[in-house]
Amino acid sequence: MSRFRHFIAIDWSGAKGERHGSIAMASCGRGDDAPTITPPPSGAWSRRDVLDLLKHGLPDRTLVGLDLGTSLAFADCGAFFPGWEHSPPNAKALWRLVEHYCAEDDHLAASSFVTHPELREYFHHGAHMGAHYRCDGAKHRNGRLRVTEHAQRAMGCRPHSNFKLVGSGQVGKATLTGMRVLHGLEGTLPVWPFDADPGTGSLLVEMYTAIPALAVGRKASATKIRTFEELNNALTHPAVGSAPVAGSGPISDHASDALLTAAWLRRAALREELWHPVGLTDEIARTEGWTFGVG
Repeated sequence: MSRFRHFIAIDWSGAKGERHGSIAMASCGRGDDAPTITPPPSGAWSRRDVLDLLKHGLPDRTLVGLDLGTSLAFADCGAFFPGWEHSPPNAKALWRLVEHYCAEDDHLAASSFVTHPELREYFHHGAHMGAHYRCDGAKHRNGRLRVTEHAQRAMGCRPHSNFKLVGSGQVGKATLTGMRVLHGLEGTLPVWPFDADPGTGSLLVEMYTAIPALAVGRKASATKIRTFEELNNALTHPAVGSAPVAGSGPISDHASDALLTAAWLRRAALREELWHPVGLTDEIARTEGWTFGVG
C-alpha cells in the first residue's frame, strides 16, 4: 500500500440543509509535514461539494478516509431488513436502494428512506423505536451492530448502531447520506473492501476518528480534541509522527478529527495487517464492509 502519495480525511455530517460547518476535510502528503485543512469552496462544505471533489478533484494515488458507516448490520440477522421481501442482498444494492427512495431529497439527504412505511420500523426515531430495530426481540435501545463495530468495541471504541437516528452519538443519518455519496462514486473511485483494490490509483476507506485518537493514548471517553495544544500532542505522538500544525487555543473537534485522521492514515496505510483484518470474510466484505484500522 506504499503506492499512496496523498492522504485525505473527511469528517462527515448527516444534518439537514445544504452546507455544514461540521463537515471538515484535511490532507497531507508522504513524509511528516503537518496536515492542512482543505478550505470549502463556498464558506462551508456541502455533501455534493465532497462528492464532486472525490469524483473529479483528487490528486492521483490518494487514500481517502471517510468518517461514516458504509453499510448496515447484516450478519446478525442474515439481512439488512429481516422479514422485508425487498431487503437488498449486499451493500452496493443497499446504496442503490437508498438512492432510489431518496433521489428527490435535496442536498443528498436521506429522510425519505427512514420514513418509508416499510422501512421506518427498522430505525430508532426518538420516542418511536421501530418494531424491527432489534431483530433479537430484546427491549434495549442499543440497536444492531456490524461485525466491524463489535471489533471496535473489543479495541476500546464506543460505536453506535447505524440504525439509530437520535440521541448522543447517533450516526444513522450520516451513514445513510454517505451511502448516496458512495453510490455516486460507482465506477470512479473504488471503495474498500466492497471493490477489489486495483493496486493502482486512489482508494476510499471507512474511518472512525476515535481510532486515531485511541492510537495516541486518548481515553475512549475523551477522543474529541478541542485545542491546538492537544492536537499537536496527538500529531507528534510516535503512532502518527507528524509535524505540528500552527495555532493555539480552541479548535473545532471536526477540524481536529480530520487533521489527526489524515496524518494517522499516512502511517496506517503502510501496515499490511490493517488491510487483512481477521474478521473480514468475503461475505462481510460484500454486505457490511469494514472500518479501516480495526484489526
